[in-house]
Amino acid sequence: MRPRPPVHGRGMFSGTGLIVTALAATVVALLVPLWSYAGRPDPAGASVLSARTVMTPYGPLSEQDRDFVVKVRLAGLWELPAGELARSKGTTPAVRTAGQHLVDGHTSLDAHVRTVATQLGAALPNEPNQQQKQWLADLDAAGGQDFDRRFAGLLRLAHGRVFSLVAQVRAGTQNSLVRDLADDANATVLDHIRILEATGYVDFSALAEDLAASASPVPTPPEVAPDAAVPVTPPATNGP
Repeated sequence: MRPRPPVHGRGMFSGTGLIVTALAATVVALLVPLWSYAGRPDPAGASVLSARTVMTPYGPLSEQDRDFVVKVRLAGLWELPAGELARSKGTTPAVRTAGQHLVDGHTSLDAHVRTVATQLGAALPNEPNQQQKQWLADLDAAGGQDFDRRFAGLLRLAHGRVFSLVAQVRAGTQNSLVRDLADDANATVLDHIRILEATGYVDFSALAEDLAASASPVPTPPEVAPDAAVPVTPPATNGP
């Protein structure tokens, strides 16, 4: 039987087709993983976030925990002197009583936060930040009922803002020392809120507007230099 003559181009077409198909399959294999991971979080970013939490004998210590400890210290560094001003400059017994509560509350809370910082090896500031110094200067310059109004309004606003921060930290921390500090801070802040409102000088309408504003009497603390680590010297207090 005579063999059939070959069909010209069939062998070449068939080989080229196989090559093209193989190349296409390779391209698809390379691209599919890229498409499937598009929009997913960067794993490198997750590593950075994990690095911000350190292990301690009292449980994980997060960046938010450390920030909270510093803010508690900063609060005492200006609110305690503000209370001293109210004890001496307040024109009503209610304002002077509020000042005494601030002095007593922040003396105790400051001792607690310094103990916690020592146990956690955390650094704490030893003086108020610039904004807090300005608030103290404004209160020191005021007198009479103007002082009463400024004192009650500013301190009530500050405690209103820190109250929500304490609740957030208390709900999320995994560190037992920070949790206990948050409990102490919560009780102290709530007492101060009540006693400040009892002065009769809190403007609740203005307070609601200020709380909704972006400016905060609890600024994010700056980095604390290692040589500023606890133990720290508490601010001097006047006699009762």
